[in-house]
Amino acid sequence: MAKRDYYEILGVDKSAGEEELKKAYRKAAVKYHPDKNPGDKTAEEKFKELGEAYEVLSDPQKRAAYDQLGHAAFDRRAGAGFGRQAGGFHDPFDVFREVFGGGSIFEDLFGGGGRADPNQARRGQDLRYDMEISFEEAAHGTDKDITVTKPERCEVCNGSGAEGGTHPRTCPTCSGRGQVISSRGIFSIAQTCPHCQGAGQIIDKPCKTCRGHGRRERTSKIKLRIPPGVDSGSRLRSAGNGEAGVLGGSPGDLYVVLHVKPHDMFQRDGDDLLCEVPVSFVQASLGAEIEVPTLNGKAAIRIPAGTQPGTMFRLKGKGIKNLQGYGHGDLHVRINVEVPSHLTAAQKAKLQEFSDLCNGHESPISRGFFEKAKKLFQ
Repeated sequence: MAKRDYYEILGVDKSAGEEELKKAYRKAAVKYHPDKNPGDKTAEEKFKELGEAYEVLSDPQKRAAYDQLGHAAFDRRAGAGFGRQAGGFHDPFDVFREVFGGGSIFEDLFGGGGRADPNQARRGQDLRYDMEISFEEAAHGTDKDITVTKPERCEVCNGSGAEGGTHPRTCPTCSGRGQVISSRGIFSIAQTCPHCQGAGQIIDKPCKTCRGHGRRERTSKIKLRIPPGVDSGSRLRSAGNGEAGVLGGSPGDLYVVLHVKPHDMFQRDGDDLLCEVPVSFVQASLGAEIEVPTLNGKAAIRIPAGTQPGTMFRLKGKGIKNLQGYGHGDLHVRINVEVPSHLTAAQKAKLQEFSDLCNGHESPISRGFFEKAKKLFQ
């Protein structure tokens, strides 16, 4: 059977450059590799064809000879000099390994980066601390002391993990990489080094205080300043108070997440506050000056005669301080008119007398409502 053209096998034209050839080979070689097609003789033949074609076209001298003489350039009987004793060409698996290198095929194909050096200094992990504070503390700000147990650098070995006067040595099994790579045909599998457990180094004489870890659990008291205006979900960063770094790396940060307790009187909406204030039927009818609570004591407001339930009054600047420093929110006071629940006989008589004197003008809301409702009652 006549041999197929090498350019046709790789799916490139005769002007293809080195990178284009390699890209075409890589794509087809993965597709037809015997490990991905067990027992498929056709795939195995195609894989061999690809290796032969790439070996020739990737070598400038062989490619020039092929372009001039075709397959005859590699026929030993033609005396071209490019033939090899063992079948004329390299083992196709050798070609495959040369192209893909010794790393993982998937890292090579899909751009996976190399593993970080386990002997390199690494920053410590950040920590989270949840704290509950009162409504007033959130509004006015406060100072808090918190206690955190976390890994801190061992002061005896200064984080090296080795006993004084000794030093860690590079793991001979993985050469400090922390991983060993085993090949399974097309696949290269990286596993944690069984000798150093991924550390990349061996400590012959571990520090007795930290047992070779370079860090140990310690409890620290941290002072935290809570600014005015925080709310539930606010997150405060305490720089450098997270876990200690590894091998001399910088410590992580501590993030304190705040949870504000609800208040008995105030509801919060951003920087504004809402407060419901009860007034008597008489105060709402005749008007009155009343005192209302604020976060800083109390304030007086004047409610006019005839104030209806649900009427809102605004006290400017009596709300929460803005966390970014843009002034204060407002306090909104909602009037809740109380209806007497227990009346004496004399009180009932006076109210009945008042009712008899009414002609409808004292209840404009009710009159308007029933006028609209007449259509429904018909």
